[in-house]
Parts: sequence; C-alpha cells; structure tokens
Amino acid sequence: MTSRDRRLREHVAQLRSCVLCPRMQRPPVSGGAVLSKVILVGQAPGSREPIAGRPFAWTAGRTLFGWFEKACGIDEAGFRASIYMAAVCRCFPGKTAAGDRVPDSREIDNCSGWLRREIEILQPALVIPVGRLAIGRFILFDKLSDIIGRQFSVNLHGCRFDVVPLPHPSGASPWHRINPGKTLLERAIKLILAHPAFPT
Repeated sequence: MTSRDRRLREHVAQLRSCVLCPRMQRPPVSGGAVLSKVILVGQAPGSREPIAGRPFAWTAGRTLFGWFEKACGIDEAGFRASIYMAAVCRCFPGKTAAGDRVPDSREIDNCSGWLRREIEILQPALVIPVGRLAIGRFILFDKLSDIIGRQFSVNLHGCRFDVVPLPHPSGASPWHRINPGKTLLERAIKLILAHPAFPT
C-alpha cells in the first residue's frame, strides 16, 4: 500500500464518522478510497444514498452513468472503480415542503475541508463538478449555457487542474434533454473522454 493510498483510506474513514452538522442526516456518503486523477463532485446525497452507502445511487445516478456508458462503454461499476466520487456536502440535508433541503452556508463550509483534503491527496488532473452548487465551488457563472461544454483551468488548494462541468442529471430538470443543453452536454462528455486523465 502506497503512502497516498493509506492517506486516502484514513481520510475516507474520518469522513464517514463526521458529525459536524446537526441538521444533516447521517451517515455521510462516500464513494470509497479510489485512487484516481479524476474527481467527480456532486451536490449532496439524496435520501436513498445513505441507505445504499454510495453517491448517485438512484435515478440521477442512472442518468449520469448512462451518459458515459452511451458515449464510451464504461458502465457504472467501471466508473465507480476508476473515478473518485465526492460532493459539496456528504450527508443528506433532509426534506422541505419544496423537496430536498439546500445545504446552508455553514454546512457547505464545514464540508469544504473534506474536498480540500481530497484535492491535496489525489492531486487531480481533472475535476467534474455536477450541478450548479458543485460547479459554483470552482467557477463563477450565471447561466449553465455559458459553461457547459467548455473546459476551464483552475488553481485550488495548491493544485492546478482542468474543470469540465456537467448539468445535474435530475429527472426534474429538462435542461440536459432539450437544446441548447442537450448539445452542450454532449460536448462536455466528449471533452471529458478526450482528457488524458480520464481512464480508458
């Protein structure tokens, strides 16, 4: 076991025992200690992810993994085994009358240390933020159509890496199913697959 592998395993163990945010519904969700030069960053788990014990474990996940399987043949198991999966917040925020609660600024700040540590350990070459909340941690933007389908260079936490954002694969949003979103999504997936860090 390498030093980096050991540090990542210790990090994931600490993450899974986090109790910083009283309003968050534990346990924290982790994709596991996958050594990779690519990090996918989601927004926050839904209600089913803590039960399944992995991120993107329900409908949005089927859509997300379907994008990659259609484009290059990598299935969900292959994706999970080769890409480190993180999130802005690692616990389910709970429900409101309007749907899943949006994490507040303190919860986002509390969880930001986990992502910072992951970037420091993994030194990624490519980060794939999924959805507005995740994208906003790396890129300032107004409209998804301004940034989806483009690649950005970011310097964060002592590491320079490329960022290719994706829209959230939510069934509630038609953005990725109709143009210009559909075409921009296809362009983003092509950029990710062409990146030298993406496993082939």
